[in-house]
Parts: sequence; structure tokens; C-alpha cells
Amino acid sequence: MLPQPQLETKRLVLRPFTLSDSEIVAKLAGDKRIADMTANIPHPYELNMAKTWIATHQAQWESGKGAVYAVTLKSDQQLIGTVSFPSIEEDVGVLGYWIGVPYWGNGYAVEASRALIDFAKEHLGMKYLEVMHLVENQQSQSVIEKLGVEYTDTRTNRMQGKERPVKYYRSKL
Repeated sequence: MLPQPQLETKRLVLRPFTLSDSEIVAKLAGDKRIADMTANIPHPYELNMAKTWIATHQAQWESGKGAVYAVTLKSDQQLIGTVSFPSIEEDVGVLGYWIGVPYWGNGYAVEASRALIDFAKEHLGMKYLEVMHLVENQQSQSVIEKLGVEYTDTRTNRMQGKERPVKYYRSKL
């Protein structure tokens, strides 16, 4: 597998995370509003959790089973969130993303997601895209609708100790 390439959009640079990103990841992901709207980010989210998470990315990339990117602003290289395929199996990529609260409402999640989807379709052999969001996460629903991924159903998943309704989407690339 080739080294994980950097991806660029009009306003963003998507790059592999480094351990030096741990503090800002812990700060951004540590906001309770992020934990409340994601399936697998606990609150509180601590520095050692960020380090452990970042340490998994290279193996995921090398195995072809995942691709995790830091989303940074092209203007000043500020880390603002992440976009990823935490799971790639049998030509199906499951999209995940979060953008730090100070950066909400600027279209960064759509822009970063579209860049990663286009890259994965062309270079990772993905044929299908899946994505999900908690029913109450209207911002994520808006991102998914702008990406044009088709709604399939709503399921109840056990996450962070609670039963939570989740909307699922899937599209052919």
C-alpha cells in the first residue's frame, strides 16, 4: 500500500494525523456537544484517548481497512476535525466525520467528506458508501443530504450505555 496521500479542496487540506495533533483532538473532541452527537466519542475525552486513537490510523491505512484524515484549514493549517472511513470492507466504506464546534456551520464537513469519497472511489476501489447519524443530529443529516446519500432505514443501536435511534444511508458510488 502506498503512503497515505494528502488531499486538498478549495479551503481545506486533509492529511494523516500525527501524535502532535493529540492535544487539539482531545480539546475539540472533548466538547460534550461532539460526544452527544457521535456514536463512539466518550465524554470526557482525554489526551491519552486521542493518542491511542491516532496510533491506530497507520495500521488501518496499511491494511486497506480504513482511512482517517485530519481536516485542516488551508489558510493557516489549523486542525478543525476529522473525516474518515473507519471501516472499509468488501468495496463498502462507512463514512465518519466530526468538525470542532467553533467551526460548525461553514460547510467543512461536506467539503471534506466529498473530497474523501471522491478519493476512495478512484483510489481505494470503493463501490458503496454507507453513513449514519443519530436521529437528533440535524447537522449531520444536512451533511448527508448534501452529499446525496440515500436514506435506507432507522434502527436502534446501543451506544455509550443507551439505546439510541440511528438513521442509515447507503449509495452506490
